[in-house]
Amino acid sequence: MEKIQIKDIINVLEAIAPPALQEDYDNAGLLTGNLQDECSGVLCCLDATEAVLEEALRRNCNLVVAHHPVIFRGLKRITGNNYVERTIIKAIKNNIAVYAIHTNLDNVRDGVNGRVAEMLGLTGCQPLVPKKGLKKLYTYVPLEQAEAVRKAVFAAGGGHIGNYSECSFNTNGTGTFKGSADTHPFAGTPGIRHEEPEVRIEIIFPAWQQRTVVKALMEAHPYEEPAFDIINLENSYMQTGSGLTGLLPHVADEEGFLQQLKKVFGLKVVKHTALLGKPIQKVALCGGAGSFLLKDAIASKSDIYISSDFKYHEYFDADNQIVIADIGHYESEQFTINLLYDIIIEKFPNFAVLKTEINTNPVFYHA
Repeated sequence: MEKIQIKDIINVLEAIAPPALQEDYDNAGLLTGNLQDECSGVLCCLDATEAVLEEALRRNCNLVVAHHPVIFRGLKRITGNNYVERTIIKAIKNNIAVYAIHTNLDNVRDGVNGRVAEMLGLTGCQPLVPKKGLKKLYTYVPLEQAEAVRKAVFAAGGGHIGNYSECSFNTNGTGTFKGSADTHPFAGTPGIRHEEPEVRIEIIFPAWQQRTVVKALMEAHPYEEPAFDIINLENSYMQTGSGLTGLLPHVADEEGFLQQLKKVFGLKVVKHTALLGKPIQKVALCGGAGSFLLKDAIASKSDIYISSDFKYHEYFDADNQIVIADIGHYESEQFTINLLYDIIIEKFPNFAVLKTEINTNPVFYHA
């Protein structure tokens, strides 16, 4: 069987949730370990705690993939004075790689929030606050080679607009160039200005894919020195963003929907604002701490906003315009463990990919 390295697992994860999509304050990525090490097994979890590291050792996994980064703020010393330091010491001593995939997984449509929407049966899902981050490539290609260049850039991630792919705009024109004596032009003769019928190709792409797109262009383009331009766009990219909105397949009453939340998320209680006596159909949600998106949830005309970690005075901000359902941080992200498992096992179906058996929720409820 071919050996699988830690980097192979991480490459699969980062193809789904590129590191460039993490928020500025975040610390996603490889926190301990060596990318080149052979991977004996993967343990998926929400939190890489000491107990989870012990479980990884017991189950022969030398890679722990967590949603939350155990190192979130800078460490000035590692002496074992708190759970973060003890976890890092245990990981290093036992050569366990710890990888966090946090807000970058939050910010992709099929990430943390997409899995929650799926569990609730929501349809027509869109980011609550779409991210910017689109760029446009312009390049100039001889007529006969234009299709090969388009295909290469499409394959590298360019040309996606909403639910459409392979999108481009093409304009025929004439290019001119004169190579020096040191050149080996695809067309024409060095020292003589050449005119070539060309196509100007325009293709948009996500900013974080620029390196891949340019590499594909350079490899497919026939010219010795391809001419191309890249500009930043102000357009939102609807495949990424904070939070999510979607529609229930059937209108629900408020009490019935809260009961559905309890059932789907395994909740003992749901903290919520005053019910408004209105039907629920449009749902806004954000896994984890989502109070920062409340105004956007209201602006989206959603009937209810599902998230967690609201402070007391933030509940007043619902202002009888929306119902806030605070279901708990761990509870709102619990399906992320299955999401990570599904992403990895799809690419490595015969590999040891495991889900933690430890509930790392630090919050308890006395019934």
